[in-house]
Order: sequence, then C-alpha cells, then structure tokens
Amino acid sequence: MTGAPKRTIAVVDDDDRILESLESLLESAGHSVRLFSSGEAFLESGVLAGLGCLISDISMPGIDGFGLLRLTRLERPDLPVILITGREDLRSFHPQAEAPRSFFFKKPFDGRNLLSAISAALSEIH
Repeated sequence: MTGAPKRTIAVVDDDDRILESLESLLESAGHSVRLFSSGEAFLESGVLAGLGCLISDISMPGIDGFGLLRLTRLERPDLPVILITGREDLRSFHPQAEAPRSFFFKKPFDGRNLLSAISAALSEIH
C-alpha cells in the first residue's frame, strides 16, 4: 500500500472481537495499532499526542465515542476521528457526528472503505 505514511491508530471499543478484527485489518495495512477497551483507558494512556487517527465505537459505557470526539478536539483539533456503531444513523440527531475531520461507519462496514477513509484522512494532515 502506498500513499500516506503509516501512523499509529488507536481503536477504542468495548467489544474484544471488534478490537481484534480492527487490529488485524490495520496491521495488515502497515499501521501501528493501540487498542483500548474504554474511553477512560484511552484518555489515561497519554497516546493522543502521537496518534495519526482515532477509531471509536459510539455506544460504550462511561465515555462514549461522541465524548471522545469532543475531548480529543480540545487537544488535537486536526486528528481524524472515525466513529463506528451498530445502531441506526446517529447523525440525524447528534451534530457532533458531522464535526470536521470525523467520519462515520455503521457496523458491519467494509474494511477497504475504512482503510480508504484512514488513508485519505492521513494524507490531508501530512
């Protein structure tokens, strides 16, 4: 895969199967991956400054994906954030889903489309 340099991508989801699946997909594309089972664990890790992209489930206990989007924008307004969910289209009632540099994927999603979104987002910030 050519194009944007590979960067570290954080994945936050309370479903271990999703974490494992995304780790395999992203590593197969040459990315370094950090996995977190909660928004709190991600925020406490201190990895935000060095990330190329954040992928977060929307529906999680505690800090959800929209909360992570809001909090990461305070420190890293340029960071691409990809929100994923198994629920219906939440953009219709949550304006943060349309925030700049954020993307929205409904589970199940096509891995190639996700990789394309990551590649496009990373190429814009480099």
